[in-house]
Amino acid sequence: MLECCYDNVLRNKMMSSRFGQIMGSDVTLLNDYKREFFWKRFPQTVLGGLHFKLGYCAPPYIYSNQITLFLMPWIFGGIGTVLYQLHVLEDYYTAVLSGCLMLIASSIVQMVSKCARPMVNKSARLKAVTVERNQSILMDEDEFIFAGCADPETITFIIPGKMFIVNFVFHSILAGAVCGLGTWYLLPDRLTSLYDNIGGTVIVFVFGWITVCIGEYSLIIKTPTESATFQAQDKYEMIALTRPLYIFAFIAVDLTDRFAANIPDLTQTNQVLHVIFLFLPLLWAIGILPPLDAFLLWGMEQFLQFCLGGSPLSTYRRLFILFFTSLGASVATYFIPSVIGAVLFMTGMGFILSLDFSQVTSFLKSWKNRKPSKYTNFPTSLGWQLGWKESLIYLIILSVALAEAGLLHSFVASSTSQTIVSYILISLLIITWTLKEIQCVYIICGLLRNPLFPKKTRTVDVFKEKQRRLVKAGVVRRILLNVVSPFAMIAFLSVDISLDNLQTASLCIGFSRAYRCLWQNTEAALLQMVIISIVRLATKNTDLMWWDSLGTGLQLLLVSLIQDRLFQLISKMKFALTLLITSWTEKKQRRKSTATLITLNILLFPLVVVIIIISTALSAPLLPLFTLPIFLVGFPRPVRFWPGAVGRAACTCPESVYYQQMIPSLLASLQTAFAMGSLGIPSPGSHFLCRFQDRLIWVLVLERGYTYISLNIKGLELQETSCHAAEAHRVDEVFEMAFEHVEHTRCCYINPYIGNVLIPCTMVPVKIYSDARNILSGIIDSHENLKQFKEDFIKVFLWILMHFCYKRSQPSDNSKDSLGHVRADVELLPEIPEQEESSTIVARTLKDPPEVYDDWSDDDDSFDFSATEKKAGINRTGQQTGVINSSASIPGSIETQSLQSYPEENHSTEGFYKVFGYGLPAVDKGKENDHLHSRNIPMVRFSSSYSNMLDIPEEWRSEPVFHLRSYNLAKSFPEDWYLFILNQFDMIKSEGKFSKILEELSKDKALLDTYSSLVQHCYFVLFGTGSTALSPNYIFRMYSRGIPWSVNQDWLTEKPELFHLAWKAFRYTVKLMVDKASFGPVEDYGELASYLEEYENDWYIGLVSESGWQEAVLEEKPYLFSLGHDAALGTYTGRVLTLQELLVQIGKLNADAVRGQWSNLSWELLYATNDDEERYSIQAHPTLLRNLTVQSADPPLGYPIYSSSPFHVPFF
Repeated sequence: MLECCYDNVLRNKMMSSRFGQIMGSDVTLLNDYKREFFWKRFPQTVLGGLHFKLGYCAPPYIYSNQITLFLMPWIFGGIGTVLYQLHVLEDYYTAVLSGCLMLIASSIVQMVSKCARPMVNKSARLKAVTVERNQSILMDEDEFIFAGCADPETITFIIPGKMFIVNFVFHSILAGAVCGLGTWYLLPDRLTSLYDNIGGTVIVFVFGWITVCIGEYSLIIKTPTESATFQAQDKYEMIALTRPLYIFAFIAVDLTDRFAANIPDLTQTNQVLHVIFLFLPLLWAIGILPPLDAFLLWGMEQFLQFCLGGSPLSTYRRLFILFFTSLGASVATYFIPSVIGAVLFMTGMGFILSLDFSQVTSFLKSWKNRKPSKYTNFPTSLGWQLGWKESLIYLIILSVALAEAGLLHSFVASSTSQTIVSYILISLLIITWTLKEIQCVYIICGLLRNPLFPKKTRTVDVFKEKQRRLVKAGVVRRILLNVVSPFAMIAFLSVDISLDNLQTASLCIGFSRAYRCLWQNTEAALLQMVIISIVRLATKNTDLMWWDSLGTGLQLLLVSLIQDRLFQLISKMKFALTLLITSWTEKKQRRKSTATLITLNILLFPLVVVIIIISTALSAPLLPLFTLPIFLVGFPRPVRFWPGAVGRAACTCPESVYYQQMIPSLLASLQTAFAMGSLGIPSPGSHFLCRFQDRLIWVLVLERGYTYISLNIKGLELQETSCHAAEAHRVDEVFEMAFEHVEHTRCCYINPYIGNVLIPCTMVPVKIYSDARNILSGIIDSHENLKQFKEDFIKVFLWILMHFCYKRSQPSDNSKDSLGHVRADVELLPEIPEQEESSTIVARTLKDPPEVYDDWSDDDDSFDFSATEKKAGINRTGQQTGVINSSASIPGSIETQSLQSYPEENHSTEGFYKVFGYGLPAVDKGKENDHLHSRNIPMVRFSSSYSNMLDIPEEWRSEPVFHLRSYNLAKSFPEDWYLFILNQFDMIKSEGKFSKILEELSKDKALLDTYSSLVQHCYFVLFGTGSTALSPNYIFRMYSRGIPWSVNQDWLTEKPELFHLAWKAFRYTVKLMVDKASFGPVEDYGELASYLEEYENDWYIGLVSESGWQEAVLEEKPYLFSLGHDAALGTYTGRVLTLQELLVQIGKLNADAVRGQWSNLSWELLYATNDDEERYSIQAHPTLLRNLTVQSADPPLGYPIYSSSPFHVPFF
């Protein structure tokens, strides 16, 4: 049922493309189809799977059968209850009888369903089905025609059955246990003893059995879709266990109260739970109670954080390992007989468990010499990877901590000593908190602008210079927080006199947590100890028995829990108020029902506050239904929120590489920002948003420990839709107001965007690509530039060719590098597909001069790459399978077909000679092949021995087939440029006889003729005769796809290295044309050579769509250039990426606003299946950043284009 969301949710990127004109009251929350579907599904969820509202007419026995199965547990329980009330059986025998009856009945029901399914399948295969289905998109929408009350199709409709035999057995046993214990739980005598009221007993008995029946029906008969959905798919039928296990939890409390000694508090709790038991169907329906997997993970996180002093973790495996390890350490403390031994054990284990053990795995992998990724460029400074330096530092800190704890507890333990340490802790808190506040652009929870923060800083150098004082303050804070504070807190705990009573379990848990927390989360632990110290100093002369009896450890645990829930309450209240106010103040969010909703929120304000308090107490998201001010309590989730591994999936695209490139530099900058306190206290579950140009980076804190945090980084889409652009524009406004500080002359002013979920924090320098896009009108279409283009190409190609030949003649290492580089680039060239039938050759004539062949069609799209490539029909491997496409024939010409295939060894133009008999030299019959192969490679003899170092490959000396010998390019060959290039080579400068060698090479006519001839041939293949006029269209097509088809094309394409060099020279010439138009003409050959050397070393000149572009980004090439064409505007564009260190703006998001919107997204798509492309909850909301928040969710509900695995960021 939930699988349909995978097909629909991938359209989320299109859902936000029509924002602006249809907001407000015109946007539906649920369309008619989804609304009807929802009101069919919701009653099933309430009743545990009863399918009463089918949407079509069904026989009465469908409903009667469901009701009978629904009431079956009550019937069996009623039998046992009657026998107990008649004093025939004892209460526990009654439970056994009811349970056995239910076990037998559930087994029979499952067996009947299992036997009916093969019959249905067989009848379907034989096309004799008596049930006809009209399939819809959703399984719940299937329409049935029922044949009989006990028909197999009817049985399988009512009782779908279990997928696994194990569940068949286990669920049946569990159903019997629930029925038996439920009978015991709801015995009238038991209820009367609890409430001493007949009316209350009757109500609890009736509605209690309804709850049991709902739980049993969902377990045995049909499991409904739960509104509290964590996993998108239920592979192992775990959802069926959710409701019965909650019933077991309530029964367990009652059993404890039955068999435990008389405990008034437990009895009162049991009375309250019996009342809550009646409302379980409602709690299941509205989704407050979490599924089992989410409840287990959430419970482990909460217990680990507040009872064991740990932190939420980035992976579930680490969560399980550290949970049981921490629990074992706390239990072991209880059994240590020596107090000093227990103190040392808690101190050591607290420090060790607060470290990042994931580094050990990385260390072992590196120790096994596993090579890192080719493009990995992460920082290698102290703390990034576990090594001997880090191990030595940890060992020293551990030794000092153990020595301090042991000595202080042995010799200085007293109340007076603890009071002195309390004053030290208060001073440390004030200093570190102040130093943290001044690091941010806004102070006092984002209310006022920090007058010490740098203003109007657009460049990195200026920002670093102005931030120098804050950096020094950050270093002081780092030392106080990471070194001084932990040892001061160890002193506070070690001198506590209550350590002498560690024999109690509560004190062991409390002190174990305290010794762990001071390392795991130093800022929070310092605040908690200061609160304890202030309370003690304030009540020094007052006797607080209940408070003092708790002990320091439990006091810290209680303060920690209150502190966490208080901060959550403030955050949730701010989120609720922001959503309520902006639903009216933002005109595009205003709906017809807005006034009514605001009025209801005001009238029901106490209820709204209760809902917020409940969600805070459970640490659950505050769910705004459809992101309207209709608040519900979402079910508790882990801090990571989404199931599955972190970074396991993303909607990757070519643009993802820009985020991948910037990650190492961003992490290094985040390390400094977190260590200085510029980003506040990075508690797990915190969200940050980074902004640079069109890039939006979403950062989630997964866990934290001593001197490290773990982050998940996501990159949002770069192609901005209207919704994305609207919210991104507001983000830019928020950051500009904070950092540019243009409109305010006062040094300290109130944040005008205080109600926004984004609070700016700081800017960090990051090595990142800046993106500049220009329109090349007036450059690429300039007649002068096009005329100069051919002359520039000759010079550029000659420079590239001579450098290639020189590197080729160098020692083997350099030669391999050079050739390997060329061959690697050749692989990136676009290939021309082979013809479907190699035996078919169709005649075509010339559209342009004799060397170029193209399509005669009038509807030719000059920019349709695929169409043009199909016209060529040439295999770049050098083997011709089909020379000419039938689509290229002249209208009215005769199509000539050859049924024979040509041998592979024949020349590439053999087919051409066989087709075109006119206009070619006369050849004797039977000597065609001799004519084709008569062009021998000429022999060259150099007059200088140094010429061999510049000699071209022998196979490059052949001439094209249709070379126009009358056309003499040698007259325009730049001999002076040729001599200038010779003068630049190291082999000449390295010799002592510079002038003599240069004279020999310059007089070597054979070498010059070799280059002149090769340049002439390539020029001829690319441009034809000198009279051929270039056009912007021709330049773009050449730049994008290489050489257009011509009869001489094979001469060049059969030489991949030469082909690549010619194409690269063409692209370099395009870039040179743009640079000359932008920076002025080239003055001399030295400047031209400087341009070309820069292109060769620092630039990637190609297309954005090429894989080489992405590789260049990952290799951090300083500059990248691409030529493009805007078909809509008819303009040519140039795109330049420049790698440089630039300022990235970072702000902190309201974590509860993010979790609340994610909860609604999960509910809408997984339960309501609301995948409407224009739904209200995905439209732009500049204050809540609703569209960006939806994008940042994990796939398949969200669509970030990049999502990282957990990153370890140290604080050293």
